[in-house]
Amino acid sequence: MTLLRTALALGGAAISLTAAMPASAQFFLRSHDFRGTTVKGHEDGLGQPLPGATETELRAAMAWNMRAALNVAALQCQFEPTLLTVNNYNAILKDHEAELKGSFDTLTKYFNRVAKTPKAGQNALDQFGTRTYSTFATVAAQYGFCQTASEIGRDATFTPRGSFGDLAMDRIRELRNSLIPYGEQHFQRYLGRDYASRPRFDPICWNKKGEWVTKKCGIFAWPPATTAVAATARTTGTETALR
Repeated sequence: MTLLRTALALGGAAISLTAAMPASAQFFLRSHDFRGTTVKGHEDGLGQPLPGATETELRAAMAWNMRAALNVAALQCQFEPTLLTVNNYNAILKDHEAELKGSFDTLTKYFNRVAKTPKAGQNALDQFGTRTYSTFATVAAQYGFCQTASEIGRDATFTPRGSFGDLAMDRIRELRNSLIPYGEQHFQRYLGRDYASRPRFDPICWNKKGEWVTKKCGIFAWPPATTAVAATARTTGTETALR
């Protein structure tokens, strides 16, 4: 009876640990490391430039970029429910509502300040929002973007109120980096050119006996060197195991 209780307790602990672990390998055994440095908001590759913007306005822009990215992820990444991009985004809107509104108000004042008329400022703000959203639309890099947005969105839900802008400055480069497509980092994902190529079957390269004619088609380099090396390694490993 004591052993049964112990087994049940250990099983329950294992289930709890499993449930608490973040889902970090939905797509790859090892994902690409997209981490980047903290930004100030004026660097290249961070979205729409804001000439003459103050530090406060740049911070607001990065916060709005982060919000837009997580919004796109909530719409684009629902194919994998364990990413929780929708749940994270809804929680962020609720927890950081005041700061996000403040960021939007700051951006509104910026565009009204640099534009010639209030109407021109509103048009510039609308264009900024549309272009910001469109820069996070991705197809080839969807897996990396969705996984990164999931991790950042999860962290944002635990970020104290008033610090969403700090999180954006720290992680927006990482989110931008994830728009570049990468695949499996632990194993080779795609076959190399030599792997995918085939030996020549032109009649000129073979004599009537079915032998390769080196003088006409060069050295018969098949299978490719990478394949031969891999096959040798597997054979050696098997022989070692048998011993």
